[in-house]
Amino acid sequence: MDYYKLKLSLFFLFITITFGTVGYVAFEGMTPFDAFYMVLITISTVGFGEIKPLSEVGRGITLVIIVSGISLLTYTLSQVATILVEGELRKILGRRKLEKQIAALKNHYIICGYGRIGQIIVKELRAANMPLVVVEQSQVGVDQLESDGVLYLVMDATSDDALIAAGLDKAKGLVTAVSSDADNVFIALSAKGLRPDIFILARASDAKNERKLLRAGASRVVCPYDMGGRRMAEILEKPTVVDFLDQTMMRSDLGLQMEEAVISDGSELTGKTVMSSNLRQDFGVIIVAIKRRNGDMVFNPGPQEIFNAGDVIVVIGKRAELQRMTEAIS
Repeated sequence: MDYYKLKLSLFFLFITITFGTVGYVAFEGMTPFDAFYMVLITISTVGFGEIKPLSEVGRGITLVIIVSGISLLTYTLSQVATILVEGELRKILGRRKLEKQIAALKNHYIICGYGRIGQIIVKELRAANMPLVVVEQSQVGVDQLESDGVLYLVMDATSDDALIAAGLDKAKGLVTAVSSDADNVFIALSAKGLRPDIFILARASDAKNERKLLRAGASRVVCPYDMGGRRMAEILEKPTVVDFLDQTMMRSDLGLQMEEAVISDGSELTGKTVMSSNLRQDFGVIIVAIKRRNGDMVFNPGPQEIFNAGDVIVVIGKRAELQRMTEAIS
């Protein structure tokens, strides 16, 4: 609404200036420049005298300029000031609101970089209702974050201050997905230096840099180009398998989903076998694998395989049943 009022006042101010300029030229014989100058010094009330003595018609034109021009100029300047002040206030208040929301985050993910890869990661995490904050410094990325309604910090992700401000001490994990592998290495080093136990997922543009990222502290490294190439080959070789995995991993409308759940120390499953746990009977899930606390993986566990505290089970089932199962065993 303020912008509309500003445009309207500017339009009428332009009409007034045009009227005065044309009037002085037509009735007072002034040159266009002298007429324009006369209108401006009249509107601005700087106190200069008339360029030349005016006739009664010229004085009438001057009266119209004084009454309408000064009022319009004052109103226009007030609208400009209002827009500037309100805009700054919105920025300040909006920034404080974001900072409060970021400070309240716990067990969240920190995403460094909001390029193509970062945007996909954020989209999937938000679909899973996982809390997150993005660290981005490019104006293009910030504009996109504003448009998408994502919590963000306008900072350099390679700095310790940025990671601290993003709540690294309370975060569940960190994803470094900036375009430069050197920056990803630096971010991983900084994060591990601040919090050695943090899980770090790093992007590698070049597969040759995977080892460097792992040495820098990354827990896992993903090379999007290699992964994309392998996936394209798998679609050609095993299209049905890929379709099935898409349905279980990408939260399709069918409701089928592959999920993992940690067996807590006080879980009722601790010490039970796969058969006695009744997971299939109670929740209709298929147990695909069990990851032991020491990292060993048991694929397609048999009925006598025992669940231990700290194990992570990988299952396939309906989304609602998986959620109910996770709440029951945690």
